[in-house]
Amino acid sequence: MELQFAAGSVLQYDGDAVIVGVTKGMPLGGPAAELDAPLHGLLARLIASGEIRGRQSEVTVVHSSGRLPCERVAVVGLGEPNRDPLLALRRGAGAAARLLRDRGCRRVGCALHLQAPPAVRMEQAVRAVVEGVHTGLYRGEECKRERDLPDELDSLTLLGVSGGDDLVISAGKAGAIAGEATSYARRLVNLPANLVTPSRLAREANESAQALGLEVEVLGMDRIAELGMGAFAAVARGSDEPACLIILRHNPRKERPHVVFVGKGLTFDSGGISIKPADKMETMKHDMAGGAAVIAAIRAIARLGLGINVTGIVPATENLPSGRAFKPGDVLTAMNGNTVEVISTDAEGRLILADALAYACQLGATHIIDVATLTGACIIALGHVASGVMGNDTALVDAVLDAGEQAGERMWRLPLFPEYRSQLDSNIADIKNVGGRPAGAIIGGWFLREFVGDTAWVHLDIAGTAWSDKDEPHQIAGGTGAGTRTLIALAERMAGGEA
Repeated sequence: MELQFAAGSVLQYDGDAVIVGVTKGMPLGGPAAELDAPLHGLLARLIASGEIRGRQSEVTVVHSSGRLPCERVAVVGLGEPNRDPLLALRRGAGAAARLLRDRGCRRVGCALHLQAPPAVRMEQAVRAVVEGVHTGLYRGEECKRERDLPDELDSLTLLGVSGGDDLVISAGKAGAIAGEATSYARRLVNLPANLVTPSRLAREANESAQALGLEVEVLGMDRIAELGMGAFAAVARGSDEPACLIILRHNPRKERPHVVFVGKGLTFDSGGISIKPADKMETMKHDMAGGAAVIAAIRAIARLGLGINVTGIVPATENLPSGRAFKPGDVLTAMNGNTVEVISTDAEGRLILADALAYACQLGATHIIDVATLTGACIIALGHVASGVMGNDTALVDAVLDAGEQAGERMWRLPLFPEYRSQLDSNIADIKNVGGRPAGAIIGGWFLREFVGDTAWVHLDIAGTAWSDKDEPHQIAGGTGAGTRTLIALAERMAGGEA
């Protein structure tokens, strides 16, 4: 899809359809009001009759019947006035683009960014719209036989944007990169575990490195053992698929800061000996969503050409029961020397992350952000709306939360009060890998904290946000790409010296 910019108004656009927005409970304004005059008040009448209600991502398509250069007008609801405007623009753009694509439109104009309230800068609105269109158009049908599907959009034209407005045009192009990265992560998550194995993730990293000038290392089990990664190696032992540690570097240099993203890469999680219930186990292919987000973000950071030293680390393995699998009651020695008593083999994500975090510290990381589908407890706490955020550095936590808000990814900070640490006390080892049901998401975060030392660190628990069981107007069911855009936005902030 080609991204275009045109200084003209919605009244001049001659493509297949034009997208405008309306706000719930508010009269017509902006581009929608401009279009209503040649349509002889049709939009105002539809609002008065209740057919157009302004509800978030609700799309109504009307035909111009020759009164406008374009044939269709898609009116999308932006929800309550001034409530999460960037999120409203992102979701509204995705919903409208998806519907128009499925109705055969190829050339679409958009004026949603002109609906943004004064508190939102034009470049922010443009980026949100472009990201939303890209994520809305993602189909998620990688394994289906070829079918008679509508073609994709040929072009998206942002109207009312001057070709000389470099800041806005750059924002649109960055939005396209971030949107494409999100869809890339979703594709990896949606593909089945027999196709996306640890070796496949390594191949994706290698291909990304070759295409984008990144540096890549893939460490096999022998090297993992040499490094003393006893926790990671124990989880990997139950599977016949070879595990690996993937390291992807952008702009490596000696200058600080050195930002490291760590993504959980469990390409399938059966729970191991502590096996999960059969119901919905097929969705456990998405337990590598954190790893997918990290690879996708590093790719986007390279495409954006950010002048910052960023490394992505993905410990990739399966967690399966076998005669060689690790067991409840085992004591493992992690890379940093901590001994870990295994209470549940279904708390394996924190074990592979423990060694990856210790490795990040050994690389000289100044800032570490890990992304993981870590705990079912986070779903109980925050549902499928927000990711849990924990960390040992207030400034970095605030920067991540701000990046998430800019990226349209809802997040909520959870506390790491010292009183929680006692739940991980073990009689036989330095720490145990689970600490009972109370505060389960926080206990998972506390476990990871034990492996970062004094390095500034933030943990994103995306267990509730990485996967959606239902289609929504702005995106299909399946992988969501959670965390991808937040990591990109954070890297942009840090490259600009903001965090």
